Amino acid sequence: MAIRNRIGFTSVVAAGLLAGCGGSDSPENLSAKPSFLGTVQKSSYDGVSNDLLTAGLGRAGLAGAAPTYADPANPTPAELRRAAIYSNYRALIDPSANGGYGTLYGPNVDNAGNATLGDGKIAGDEYIAYADDGIGNVNVTMMVQIPANFDKANPCIVTATSSGSRGVYGAIGTAGDWGLKQKCAVAYTDKGSGMGFHNLQANTVNLMNGTRATAAAAGRNSNFTANLTAAELAAFNAATPNRFALKQAHSQQNSEKDWGKYTLQAVEFAFYALNDKFGDLARDGSSRLNTITPANTLVIASSASNGGGAAILAAEQDTRGLIDGVAVSEPVTEVALNPALTIRRGNTPVARAGLGLYDTITIGNLYQPCAALSSSLTASPLLTLVSPTLAANRCASLRAKGLLSATTLAAQADESLQKLREAGFESESDLLQASHYGTYAILAPYYANMYGKFSVRDNVCGYSFAPTVAATGALTTLTAAQEAQLFATGNGTPSGGINLVNNNAVGGPIGDAFSVSPSTSVADYNIDGAICLRNLATGTDITTGQPLTGQALANSQRVRAGMQEVLRSGNLRAKPAIIVHGRNDALIPVNHNSRAYFAANKAAEGAASKLSYIEITNANHFDAFLGFPGYDTRLVPIHRYHIQAMNMMYAHLKNGAALPPSQVVRTVPRGGTAGAAPAITAANVPPIQTTPVAANQISFANNTVTIPD
Repeated sequence: MAIRNRIGFTSVVAAGLLAGCGGSDSPENLSAKPSFLGTVQKSSYDGVSNDLLTAGLGRAGLAGAAPTYADPANPTPAELRRAAIYSNYRALIDPSANGGYGTLYGPNVDNAGNATLGDGKIAGDEYIAYADDGIGNVNVTMMVQIPANFDKANPCIVTATSSGSRGVYGAIGTAGDWGLKQKCAVAYTDKGSGMGFHNLQANTVNLMNGTRATAAAAGRNSNFTANLTAAELAAFNAATPNRFALKQAHSQQNSEKDWGKYTLQAVEFAFYALNDKFGDLARDGSSRLNTITPANTLVIASSASNGGGAAILAAEQDTRGLIDGVAVSEPVTEVALNPALTIRRGNTPVARAGLGLYDTITIGNLYQPCAALSSSLTASPLLTLVSPTLAANRCASLRAKGLLSATTLAAQADESLQKLREAGFESESDLLQASHYGTYAILAPYYANMYGKFSVRDNVCGYSFAPTVAATGALTTLTAAQEAQLFATGNGTPSGGINLVNNNAVGGPIGDAFSVSPSTSVADYNIDGAICLRNLATGTDITTGQPLTGQALANSQRVRAGMQEVLRSGNLRAKPAIIVHGRNDALIPVNHNSRAYFAANKAAEGAASKLSYIEITNANHFDAFLGFPGYDTRLVPIHRYHIQAMNMMYAHLKNGAALPPSQVVRTVPRGGTAGAAPAITAANVPPIQTTPVAANQISFANNTVTIPD
């Protein structure tokens, strides 16, 4: 490996020279635990009964039924770890055999695509610790996995920052899987979101190992405890019983602004763990030297979705030269796109580009239910997730509020779909809008709380989170087993039995989807809440066009300030990078993320840019959906291309192989009968090309990104 001029290398060389000149009294470059880390716990796994990648389940176990517990209400840390790895691995890939699991990807498939790894278990060591401010207010979970076959002579590190809002194992099935198979250490972090579920009524919280304790007993070891005094907690519970505070939403820190920082800290943790295990012994015979350093180690920042966005942000913020390259999938890449930059698809400028995540979420949350009724979307997969009655009521309420102009239900549905397209959603995502509405409905209030740094007491726009009865929406409580298993069943957002509640509903608090809106007196998927959330992004009342005033204005200012805090610069510091993204992505639309970031990067770095953008046709955000009827016949796994991007980046950094040109990869859907699509083959997922034909090349010239149609 070529020696790179990076911070850390100079100190190692200097220490070596001093040792050579000054003998035993010369200073040594000793490895020291980073100051931001708390107590580090280390576990070793034999690769048979338990392991790093599959928690002992292996390929077959990950494909099978969820693991069980000896005592479901009192799971052990080992049981919770196993269940968390099971649920997180499957959440990011399609675990069905016909979809490619076990043949194109999975624990048994090596990074070259060969099913040669048996059951895929990987022995090694796992280090885990909190990164904190010293008083337990942050407690970002960080973890380093070092495979037993790590090659000290060719050291490498891969970041695996959690996707979505997941816990520390959230990227184990994507970047973690690739890194461990590549014999690299994997640096994980939950990036300050993760499994922080505070049951306010019982005053119980999660610990780092997934078990639960009272907030008092947990103290500084709590993953997250809401910032409430005893009096405030008692008053909140009296007014709104059985609610939960969730870390990403209610930590009052806007963790997204620090996702890059936490990813870089995870890399520092990885260097510490590697030297703890492999560092040469110091003269005292017990301390370790910084033998594995940024100067001699290949570091790739990677992950998917929010984790991919964190990797990009880390590369932008990397002033110390920790990261060599970036390879990410479907990243959240929020940029304030310069109006002088244009994105064209074929010969047509895209409708809108460069909106932030909160803008996208609140627009989708407003119009998706009505759009789902469009006559052009009757073939939508999972269409039954949207109630025709509630959706029709949403259409009528949008019309009554002046947000639609059409007068018939059919025309209102078509107009809502057009609103989404005008907001920058590609037509390829039309059929996915219905199945995504439930996600948007949860994320809109969730991110409003995060960006505005609101307390759980603020009940922004009348929303809260609580367990509800599935059939009626009535508020309830979790069973002992449900709460005890949240570490494994939750995904960081309202999940694991916790749902969205409309506190302002006619008749009192109830599950959001069951609520009757005060302003319309109908059950219309809570249009009042959806409008309130959208107003926070615009600073105006979208029904009147008038500026907000009073508390509504103050809340909006807080949210918009938070939205500004998370913007990326587009400057990757000339680091090589590969982004892969599905054209059909209905959650993280390409126009607002990867296409916009590609434009911003080319404008920011000019000729120094080493970013390749790979857009995949017939690919969406959620590979796990590919097991559902209609998804299986239409879409291919984006994960297949994440693996290729990682391989290409490694080859570039290790051997000087050329990066792939920016391009559209045209895939072939499996077709067949919905729910019974034929088995995927390599022909369905052609590789990223080293020399794509002109008709597939993505270009940037004259401030314009051109995406082939």
